[in-house]
Amino acid sequence: MPIPTEPIGSIPRPAELLAVMAAHAAGQADDNELAQAQDQAVRDTIGRFEETGSPVVSDGEQSKPSFATYPISGLSALAPDGVVIPFADGHQRQLPVLTGGPFRYQVSADTFLRRAREIASVPVKQAVIAPSALSLLYPAQGLDGYSREEFVQDLVRESQSEIRRCLDAGAEKVQLDFTEGRLSIKLDPSGEVLRQFVELNNQVLAGFSDEERARLGVHTCPGGDQDSTHSLDVDYADLLPTLFQLEVGNVYVQLASEADPRRVLEVIAKHIRPDQRVFIGVIDPIDPVAETPEQVRDRVLLAAEHLPVDQFGTCDDCGFSPFGDDVSTSRDLAFAKIRSRVEGTRLAAEQLGV
Repeated sequence: MPIPTEPIGSIPRPAELLAVMAAHAAGQADDNELAQAQDQAVRDTIGRFEETGSPVVSDGEQSKPSFATYPISGLSALAPDGVVIPFADGHQRQLPVLTGGPFRYQVSADTFLRRAREIASVPVKQAVIAPSALSLLYPAQGLDGYSREEFVQDLVRESQSEIRRCLDAGAEKVQLDFTEGRLSIKLDPSGEVLRQFVELNNQVLAGFSDEERARLGVHTCPGGDQDSTHSLDVDYADLLPTLFQLEVGNVYVQLASEADPRRVLEVIAKHIRPDQRVFIGVIDPIDPVAETPEQVRDRVLLAAEHLPVDQFGTCDDCGFSPFGDDVSTSRDLAFAKIRSRVEGTRLAAEQLGV
């Protein structure tokens, strides 16, 4: 496709999978039943992805409990009372907190990728949680016998290993989910927390070559959960200049739901590096109405007024169901939106003559 287009992450899970997940949590379904339901959901997700004509697909995170906590699923050294993330509609998500070390991933995303590539007939990308998000697991008061410095060393090693395994397993792209980036500005307007997050992520990214970093990316958004966000009121101008300092070749930016996308594009144009491609969000997962291909086309044409056509692509603003219990969007609506993204990007490419 002359203008590349990619998904971001999660797809709403089918009712059958949600029912088995609930039964499993209640002790009424075993691990094998859950694995079978997840596998069927992955098959259906990739099949429906390919029907949209999407040149790159994902497994829709059907087997992840959430986009953020999948690596620690099953980790025993956790307590439930970690960092609280408030959303604009009043609901909250709460991270767990580490109670001891050493810190080790329990699940690596390449396990999802390998299964998806067995099913898909087109390239598959893989989303992973940014190490900066997992850094929030370490308690502010510290841990006896396990310093923050030791934790960070373990976290960097574990994150590098996961990304390396995804690259080795044939991922078209490996995307770091960095929703905490925009949120950090809300919590710390000075930007110091954001700079610390970027420094930590770049410490991980330093373990890869220039050629490998061309296949790595970072996704930023204001958070999307149960039709609400946690940081849409944060000015992108306070985030993007620092975000583009991340040593990745691809930057995925939520844009369709922005009040003033032209202004955001002007900021992007000032800070994108020559070796980077920015994927602009042309689909709003929270909007209950599917965009038309023509709406997507016009959003792409607006981007072309500000960015070189060989340095941008299109994507969805965010995943459609980043937490396993989020049923605010239907699968049918999600795939209708994806189809419009693919078709609208094609229409724009034709009009631009590329």
